[in-house]
Amino acid sequence: MKVNFLDLKSQYLSIKDEIDQAIQNVLVNTAFTAGPYVKSFEDNFAKRHNAKYCVGVNNGTSALHATLMALEIKAGDEVIVPVNTFFATPESVSLTGATPVFVDCEGKFYNIDPDKIENAITKNTKAIIAVNLYGQPAQLDKIKGIANKNNLILIEDCAQSHISELNGQSVGTYGLCGCFSFYCGKNLGAYGEGGAVITNDEKLYKKIMIIRDHGMSQKYHHEIVGHNYRMEGIQGAILDVKLKYLDEWTVTRRKNAELYGKYLKDCKEIVLPEEMPNAKHVYHLFVIRAERRDELMDYLKENEIYTGLHYPIPCHLQNAYKFLGYKEGDSPVSEKYSKEILSLPMSEQLKEDEIKYVSEKIKEFYTNSMFSV
Repeated sequence: MKVNFLDLKSQYLSIKDEIDQAIQNVLVNTAFTAGPYVKSFEDNFAKRHNAKYCVGVNNGTSALHATLMALEIKAGDEVIVPVNTFFATPESVSLTGATPVFVDCEGKFYNIDPDKIENAITKNTKAIIAVNLYGQPAQLDKIKGIANKNNLILIEDCAQSHISELNGQSVGTYGLCGCFSFYCGKNLGAYGEGGAVITNDEKLYKKIMIIRDHGMSQKYHHEIVGHNYRMEGIQGAILDVKLKYLDEWTVTRRKNAELYGKYLKDCKEIVLPEEMPNAKHVYHLFVIRAERRDELMDYLKENEIYTGLHYPIPCHLQNAYKFLGYKEGDSPVSEKYSKEILSLPMSEQLKEDEIKYVSEKIKEFYTNSMFSV
């Protein structure tokens, strides 16, 4: 049996008629850049997260960068970021000229450790970016308390956590804003790239709207230096269709996570993901920790089971940040986990027999190799 890490084609075919019509509407109306289809999606996406405003942009990195620009984060400033995240999080800080300051993850849920944040705060710290990793919220209530206590701005990186919740409150609304990615493999994915910022702050909303369009408040009137970060009309139309299915797809992802737990609960060589109390995990990724991870990954591939690594090199050890002087041992939890993590196939298209097969092969690997260690 072949089990893909993600099956975007099956997802498309399940809503093909609506998607094709949405694209055709954009073509007929020549609404290619921003425009009414993007605006419709922005309104619906903001509403789904109980936010007042949404700005659609061309990708998730742009969402973070435009936000930091709007907040006037600049050279000489510091922004606290988790070490266990995709590179776009610290990269967006660097794009402003500011310095990312890395904080290790806590041991159970893989998100930034709130207990280590305050030690990283200096007189130059301006903001904290909390990443809601793998589909699970960070400890946003604690982090918000730290930010308020120290007069810092809290930004949420929600690239992997569409419609996730903590204490019944949508991600993206704990901080001043939430930055989303709609890369094609996300729970809510464009057919290419896309991103958005949601906020309840009107001033921030208006400024990001200007930044995404070359700093224009009206055509050819450039108030500030911005970027071309506009969302394409076709992507807005596609996302608006897919948004209608996101709740249903999320229910299925959560059920699939339960099935993995059922079939793998007795496998002592792996650590299954846990859902934080009072959190709604949306399982963008189903990440286990595994003994002999690389060998297991190869064994699964031999059996046509395709997996992923999120992420094999912690951000502070990337070559791009050598100049900051971080070294091995600075973030021991993330460094240890980077050698153990393995992302199993996960999507709303995944079937129970596929989950059972993946689980059987994992257990088979450890059973058949236990005497060859």
